[in-house]
Amino acid sequence: MGSLSNESFEEFLDSLKRAGITITREEELRERLAEAQSWRYAFMTLANNGRAIGIRFEDHGASQNLDVVRNAFSAYQFPEKYEAAFEASLRTSH
Repeated sequence: MGSLSNESFEEFLDSLKRAGITITREEELRERLAEAQSWRYAFMTLANNGRAIGIRFEDHGASQNLDVVRNAFSAYQFPEKYEAAFEASLRTSH
């Protein structure tokens, strides 16, 4: 169960950033994930709807590192549909 602990969202976000994803209002995102009972669900909700409060994920090289992004989603046990939705949101965020 250690890989499902609440602190693992920190490493997950760091892995996305290493892949080339820029997170706007990252501190607020981290606070919200820390408070959430299920950070994975909260992450996807904010990835899909966070623009209204200024939380954005932007591709600054991630499209060239999709394997890194996919590996992060897999390592943190996200359902494949979440990964696909996140990748699609990166393509439409420009």
